[in-house]
Amino acid sequence: MAISVENGVFHLETANTLYQMKVDPFGVLIHLWYGPKTDYTMDYLLDYPDVGFSGNIHEAGGRRSYSLDTLPVEYPAGGGSEGDFRVPAVSAAYTDGSGVLSLRFREYSIQKGKYAIPGLPAVYAGEEEAETLEITLLDAASKTEVHLLYGVLFQKDIITRSVFVKNCGDAPVVLQRAHSLCLNLPYGDWEWMHFYGRHAMERQAERTALVHGIQESSSSRGGSSHQQNPSVLLCEKGCTETSGFCIGAALVYSGGFQTQIELDQLDQARLVMGINPHTFCWTLGPGESFHAPEAILCCSNQGMGELSRCFHRVIRENLCRGRYQLSKRPILINNWEATYFDFDEKKIERIARQASQLGIDMMVLDDGWFGKRDSDTSGLGDWVVNENKLRGGLDRLIEKINGMGMKFGIWLEPECVSEDSDLYRAHPEWVIRVPNRNPVRSRSQLVLDLSNQEVIQYLYHAVGKILRDHHIEYVKWDMNRSICDWYSAALPAERQREMPHRYVLGLYSLLERLTGEFPHILFEGCCGGGGRFDAGMLYYFPQIWCSDNTDAHDRTLIQYGTSFFYPISAVGSHVSAVPNHQTGRVTSLKTRAAVAMAGSFGYELDLNKLTEEEKEEVSQQVQAYKGYQGLIHSGRYYRLSNPRKDPMAAWAFVSENQREALVQGVLFQAAANTLPRRIRLQGIDPEGSYRVKQDGRVYTGRALLCGGLILPRQEGDDTSFTFYLEQISSCEK
Repeated sequence: MAISVENGVFHLETANTLYQMKVDPFGVLIHLWYGPKTDYTMDYLLDYPDVGFSGNIHEAGGRRSYSLDTLPVEYPAGGGSEGDFRVPAVSAAYTDGSGVLSLRFREYSIQKGKYAIPGLPAVYAGEEEAETLEITLLDAASKTEVHLLYGVLFQKDIITRSVFVKNCGDAPVVLQRAHSLCLNLPYGDWEWMHFYGRHAMERQAERTALVHGIQESSSSRGGSSHQQNPSVLLCEKGCTETSGFCIGAALVYSGGFQTQIELDQLDQARLVMGINPHTFCWTLGPGESFHAPEAILCCSNQGMGELSRCFHRVIRENLCRGRYQLSKRPILINNWEATYFDFDEKKIERIARQASQLGIDMMVLDDGWFGKRDSDTSGLGDWVVNENKLRGGLDRLIEKINGMGMKFGIWLEPECVSEDSDLYRAHPEWVIRVPNRNPVRSRSQLVLDLSNQEVIQYLYHAVGKILRDHHIEYVKWDMNRSICDWYSAALPAERQREMPHRYVLGLYSLLERLTGEFPHILFEGCCGGGGRFDAGMLYYFPQIWCSDNTDAHDRTLIQYGTSFFYPISAVGSHVSAVPNHQTGRVTSLKTRAAVAMAGSFGYELDLNKLTEEEKEEVSQQVQAYKGYQGLIHSGRYYRLSNPRKDPMAAWAFVSENQREALVQGVLFQAAANTLPRRIRLQGIDPEGSYRVKQDGRVYTGRALLCGGLILPRQEGDDTSFTFYLEQISSCEK
């Protein structure tokens, strides 16, 4: 069994890890351990002195060494409840103005299979793969129940966490915070890694030592954001890609979030993660419950690389869904950087025809095909074909593209609206806007109120009609602004602070209906590129446009940070034109393709402007990726360098059976009169022998692991390399 209970101690075991907690003599649930298996109950570590100014609960009597301000409480309450002054996981307010939660153990249950969460995405697993533990804590005075949910996926070394709060009393309870995860780490010298950024430079990995006090990574922008990502790593000092202990947590949520880590007065670390309380409040009437989103938790004593591979596997196999979850993706050509808004059907047909001749599978029509849409200042929300651009409509264009042997895809941005649009003129009350105040614009657009069921129903029918009426096999679902000035015309005043979370619930319900009705369509998420690249969106969209920045050099940094939690199959990545439209940098077609292949591959340029030699190179890239895609998407991913510190970006994909490997990378700045660089491999069989396809040379696996591959001599900045290795038998040496 993955879950067992002995003498009030809960043991949650995976193949390589152990999570322990205990109900103490006063009914408080205390965290004991999360880490490698110990074959021992770890409560002997609870050796606490009397710490000055740390209060003692009433039940403890004269035991001054017993304080919730120092103990590793499994799910601590806020507002200084019972003397715990550290960052809390939950807080509430009552009709009498008080806000204390005294949470005591009430009961538990264990079930086969993995719990689900109403209205929210979550990891799924059958009875043969997972078990669920539910622990109920009760605040007797207010009759508020807190249900802690733990999903244990034994073979995948994953534990999921979620919470729901139920008001069992007779008066309303106002939730002010309901985090999904709390993890106490009483011992260790910790560093943390978060993933900051901005539009066109998302998920930049930053690792730093914990300092005393609270460090925070959060978003209040309505989405998970370009600026921070809802994922975090805690590493012991000295932890590397291949050795050392680390813990990772990723929130399965696409709205405002908060991750806080406090290093307290005793050098203990506490991590909490969940919905951002600065844009959250929820009133529970008698008998009502609130369900928090899920957090995915994993730890590894074999370094950060193994931790990442665990996250890749569970997200790809137990969170992503649908036809394209594990199957190969079409290679696409998108017209955005080729044409922007300036196109007609002839221009699109020319791009598609050339793409078809080069072996590309799909033509994607981006922004500008609908309404009065010649710039980003008008037409958004009017999902009617602009026949001044596309004479004969979508069906005629799709028929021609299908006739070229290509699939057809389309861009949509359903969540936003232009003020200069028929939709806004008809329903100005449908936008997020504070009464009697001027709205804040971003990209010249406003946001539709997805907390309003009438808006959701309209969008379901409007988007559904496009997908029903036309032979569309791919949708790029975009969202090009952050959300502020929260206010819904559909909610009463006392419920307005519920709106940010209700928006996310509305979005999820809309996506559930559409992806369920159109299972043949490949949906790709986008939010100005990577502004909503999170595990919540991957439940509905198996891939996400990684960044609007398609510069090959910058993309190595963006994709490096992305790889710590998210599978490579989820990374939408394209070869675009040079000079690059975001940076002006010029890189070779070879380098652009090597970087874009570390994801779900495509092109975003006018292929007709390439030379004949470049077109032949594109054709070869397309065929190469089709051969490599199975290995890239389902193989084990290894970061072979840190591009934020090293003079190169390098990565590898190794098949589960270790019989093949693809090694790729980019050498950054060229230098004169130097030795060639080398790169040590990871993940291959040390007892095997491997032939390199590019030059036919044979190496032992141990030589490649210890000595590495010699990289090509660098001629110019940002030059790429690719090696495909295949294991050979002894008679082939």
